[in-house]
Amino acid sequence: MYRLMFFAVLLVVPLLGHAESITDSSRNRVIPIKKYFPKDTSRCKTKTPCSVALLSAGYGVSHEKYTFIADYLTQQGYLVVAVRHELPNDPPLSVSGNLYETRAENWQRGADTLSFVQRTLKSAMPNYNFDQVMLIGHSNGGDISSWLINHGATFATQLVTLDHRRVPLPRDKNIQVLSIRASDYPADPGVLYQANELDKSHCVVKVDNAKHNDMSDYGPAWLTTAIIEQLEKFIDNQGCSQRAG
Repeated sequence: MYRLMFFAVLLVVPLLGHAESITDSSRNRVIPIKKYFPKDTSRCKTKTPCSVALLSAGYGVSHEKYTFIADYLTQQGYLVVAVRHELPNDPPLSVSGNLYETRAENWQRGADTLSFVQRTLKSAMPNYNFDQVMLIGHSNGGDISSWLINHGATFATQLVTLDHRRVPLPRDKNIQVLSIRASDYPADPGVLYQANELDKSHCVVKVDNAKHNDMSDYGPAWLTTAIIEQLEKFIDNQGCSQRAG
């Protein structure tokens, strides 16, 4: 009886991570991050480094509220680094005008932050592969991640976006891309792939009845499960179960 009760308690314990901050002195910017380590860190060595994912939250959502993704990826051997982009003194995200122009400052700031995190942790954590990183971003975090790749980042080899809407997906054939779409808001014209651009390595998947704001720990269990199912196919290079242009 005791062993059964102990197992039940373990099932409800939230995923723990290591919260810290790193400072980009060139921008006088303190960047909060949270690291989630692989379940078996003994496999991560300099000669055989473990995979890395940099995770960017949606605007107004804590970077610590995507533990369903971090939990899955750490089970697959990834180090997940969740990055906080918005700080109290940052200007608010623009909601008027040509958003591709008025939000460019936010996206570039976020791209600079991801690049700094990658460079800093690459030097400090040689047992992890920061030369071939998966970028994951929800909403504005997906826009930041797409912007970074579109502006020449060479360390990102995979991109997963959760219903980002403004920045075009990379058209680089060397980048594997999965964009998981909600059902309540459309993306801007030209953001997603057209039918003739879709292939096994460039997927756009719409989840019926999914809401944009629910693609985090705040969402229902059926939605987080659906997201993980698509992420699993992507990591296993199985393509998409359904596609949408």
